[in-house]
Amino acid sequence: MEVITEKQKQLSRYAKALSHPFRIYILELLAQQNCCYSGDLTEIIPIAKSTMSQHLKELKKAGLIQGEIEAPKIRYCLNRKEWEKVQALFKSFLNV
Repeated sequence: MEVITEKQKQLSRYAKALSHPFRIYILELLAQQNCCYSGDLTEIIPIAKSTMSQHLKELKKAGLIQGEIEAPKIRYCLNRKEWEKVQALFKSFLNV
């Protein structure tokens, strides 16, 4: 018998992706513009490129951002459709 619902699993994945302040900051930056190149983010956020890459990987894994390769850079955008799901899930959860 499964006691954990798909909704709970999804909420947990989003919460994990949102669990670092730099990831929140990245999402805020991307929400303010259409897209951003990964190189541009490392100029704005004072962290190593490898650390930035890990944060972007986690956000992409959760579906919160999308990345397109435009050699030699990668363009990242907020996944607005998924972001609406995140908002709805958290709203539902917090109104329990």
